[in-house]
Parts: sequence; structure tokens; C-alpha cells
Amino acid sequence: MGIRLISIVFCSIFALFFMQCQDMSNETETMAAPELYQERHRPQVHFSPKEKWMNDPNGMVFFEGEYHLFYQYYPDSTIWGPMHWGHAISKDLVHWEHLPIALYPDSLGYIFSGSAVVDWNNTSGLGSEGAPPLIAIFTYHDVEGERANTDTFQSQAIAYSNDRGRTWTKYEGNPVIPNPGIRDFRDPKVIWDANSEQWVMVFAAQDRVKIYGSKNLKDWEHLSDFGENFGDHGGVWECPDLFPLYLAEEDKTYWVLLLSINPGGPNGGSATQYFIGDFDGQQFILDDRFQPYVKKKETGEEQAVWVDYGRDNYAGVTWSDIPKEDGRRIFIGWMSNWDYAKVVPTEVWRSAMTLPRTLTLVASAAGPRLQQAWVEEVDALAMEVQEKKSETVQDTINLIKLTPGESVVARLKLRVRSISQGITSFGIMLVNAEKEYYLLGYNVAKKHFFSNRTSAGDHSFSDKFAEAIHIAPYELVGDEMDLDIVIDRSSVELLAANGTVALTDLVFPKADFHHLVFFTDDGSAEVAGTITPLRSIW
Repeated sequence: MGIRLISIVFCSIFALFFMQCQDMSNETETMAAPELYQERHRPQVHFSPKEKWMNDPNGMVFFEGEYHLFYQYYPDSTIWGPMHWGHAISKDLVHWEHLPIALYPDSLGYIFSGSAVVDWNNTSGLGSEGAPPLIAIFTYHDVEGERANTDTFQSQAIAYSNDRGRTWTKYEGNPVIPNPGIRDFRDPKVIWDANSEQWVMVFAAQDRVKIYGSKNLKDWEHLSDFGENFGDHGGVWECPDLFPLYLAEEDKTYWVLLLSINPGGPNGGSATQYFIGDFDGQQFILDDRFQPYVKKKETGEEQAVWVDYGRDNYAGVTWSDIPKEDGRRIFIGWMSNWDYAKVVPTEVWRSAMTLPRTLTLVASAAGPRLQQAWVEEVDALAMEVQEKKSETVQDTINLIKLTPGESVVARLKLRVRSISQGITSFGIMLVNAEKEYYLLGYNVAKKHFFSNRTSAGDHSFSDKFAEAIHIAPYELVGDEMDLDIVIDRSSVELLAANGTVALTDLVFPKADFHHLVFFTDDGSAEVAGTITPLRSIW
């Protein structure tokens, strides 16, 4: 978006609202300390801990009508420390109830990331009175071993619950997979594979993933490795997830492998790549059509296909044991980046999760690709839907205008049509009373989506936070495009191009964004759709 258009937007907005915003600013100075969940930058439609530090989502499992979300948690500070598993439950994936800490560090180490499953047939023998237990699978991190510079300070362990996840007992035979001498040996994700009739565990081991099999969740056998020569290796591999997805266009089930990496993301720092192929009960075999897009490391041209091109969607994995009648593969990620996660300007809590997303597969000329959509439960947060009738835009139009004291917390479903020849870019602009602005859109000339937070608020806490505009490559075919955007107080999430492109970024404006503008640069386009304010989940 050019300087000329930005000037036009500010002149029109501030001529009308400067006095109101000034009054609001004066009033704010005399207000009492903010209530819990109403603090500056606190997300209103995303999960965040009541207080203190949070990072990776862990142990996501559905059981007896409840979605369990565990997460990396340090209850004594807003800075990372000895890891516990925090715990929350939900009946609808959007409203959450905080529960007591599930797993505490002990003599074997901190409780690092992992997963959870329902052991429906009590293969572990850890159930109670014929009822299936919940089994948590996690990494022990022995900090003393790390300080002694050993290579065996991480191992895989399990715990079990027979009261719907309210209390947990660590298995007396831990660790169930000792470390063979690999420094980064962590983040187990377990599923039941009906075809091979076994539990399958995938976890990260430096520059690859290891796949293990078990009949009882306690005794594990190494099956295979994957990834040494594929994908991006710009940092340590973490938080894998392996699961099947059906592709209707081909009437075929593929296997998807998610893999987080830090650093090495497409726009810097942390990010999550994915691979598509097959799993034969022993090994993951990359699909032939996918191989050219994840070039072998030995060529010197490392490359990846990314779940999300924004800087703030990391360590995402999926829920286990979603009922067959539901059938969804539901994903959630940690909405931050290790480049600055420990210093972002929040005081009571640190970090939030992305909105849950449904993952499916879609066919493309390059083979199957992930398609993402917000879970349908997000619709329950909708307030009065505002229809945006089709209008040709040349320069700018206001999409939403709020009174002082409100902020833009909304979902936009926009269809952009009749994109004119010669147009440079189009998208949305968020503006506040401090003359800060955030830009999200598509650059037609350069063939990429962009997220520009360089003027969107506070970035004094880190030189890396706003050092560049974030981009997601995409070539527009035709003259129309769909945009599905969720805006919260300190984040913007974009799903575009039929859900095949995602871009998630944090923002920390000094004052809430009150105006939402659609813009075009050097041309025109028609825009239509819906603008839906969202009510707080708290």
C-alpha cells in the first residue's frame, strides 16, 4: 500500500474521530487496574492461560464430550522456566475452563511436549474397572544431565488417568523409551494405526523424526526414521505429528507429517512445515509428487512446504480420538515465535493459541496440499453479521467503524472480484488513534500475500519483531480471490486461496484498532462478503 493511500486513510479517519479518541485516552488514565482477561493485548477469542508463561500445545485428546488442551506451562513466571503441563477443557473448542496443573517436574526432569490418547481396549493394563484410561506421552528433560553436557538428558515417558483427565499418575516403569545418545530427542505424538494394529509414536531426533511401534504403550520398538534428507533443516526439528487424511478427489487416503522447526521459518524464527506421503506400518514414504517441493538437503537447496507463513503459528499438532461420526482432523498452534516470545509486552500472562482449524486435503497440480478452515464452532461467537454488498473500490473504503472504547475483534469473509489489470496490491488496513496501522493483503505484481506490522504498534522489545514484511508466495489465477480473516486484539489470522495459504501474525498496538479499511493500490477491485464482530470467550 502506497504512502499516498495511507495519507488519505488517516486524513479521513482522524478528521472525524480525533476528539473522541482524545477523550477516551484521558478517561483511560483514571481507570482502575484492568480486570482479568481485559488486560492490554489480552486475546478475546483465542485461548490464553489465566496467568504466567505458556508455549506448545500438548496432549490434545477428546474424551466423553470434552476437548482436553494441555500446554507447556511455567506457573511461577511469565518467562520460560521448569516446564509443567497446564490443562484446560472445552465442550465446544472456543470456551475454555482452566483446570489444575496436570503434570509436575520430578526427579527425572521437566515435563516437555507430548500427546495423549484414549486407550480404548486398555492395551496398557492401566485402566480401572474395565474403563479405558487416558494415557499421556511426554518427554522428560533432565536439566542436570543437560548441564553436565551429556547426550542422554531427554527420554519418552507416560502417565495415566482414570478420572477423565482430572488427576494423573506417572508410570513406574518410566522412561518407556530411554535416550540412545541423541541430544534433541523429544515431543512424542502417538496414534493408533488400525491397519498395522499397533500404537505408532513419532518424535523429533535432531534432524529427523523417529517412528516407534507398540502393542501396549509401554514397550516400544524402533521402526524407522524419516527426514534427514528432506525439508528445511535451518534449525532443530520439533513437535511432529503423523496422521491419515482422505482426499476425495482421488478417493485415496494419504498420510500427513507435520514438523516444526526453530529457527528456519520462511519469514524468520519458528515455523511448521509438512510432508505428504504414505505410511505402511513401518515407515513414512514421501509422495513422488511432493519430493520436488522439499528438495534434498544434499543439493544445498533446502526447501519446505509450510503450514503457515506468518511468524506466529508454531508447534501445532492435532487432537486425537475425535469421534468417527465427527471425522475432523483439528489443529491448534502456539501463537508466538521463539525470536521474541519471552519479551512480548504482556505482563500478567504470556502467549495464546491460534484458533482451532480443521485440516483437510485438496488436490492441486503439484499433488495433494493441506487446506485449512476455522472450526465451525467459531460461528457461535458471531454477533450481528454485517453484509458487505459488492462495491468497486479504487483507493479505500471503510469496512467497519467502531466507537471509542471498542476494538476490532471480528471475522471477515471477503470475496475480491474483477481485480483490474495493472493493480499493484489490495487488502485490509487496521488503524488506531495513535496513527498506527497494520496492512494485510495480496501483492499482484510480486505474486505473494503480505503482512506488514512494521508500523502496527510496539516493537521496541525485539529487533526481530518488525524487521521485515512477511510474505506467503501465491500465484493468482483469474481475477478473484477469497479472504477469511480473524482479527483479535493482538493477532491477525488469514486463511486465503480456498484455505491453502495461511498467515498468522501478532501485533501490539499502543491503542486498540478502531477502523478497518479495504484498499486497492494502482487499480480497482470489487469487494463483497460479511463482517462479523465476535463476542469474547471470557
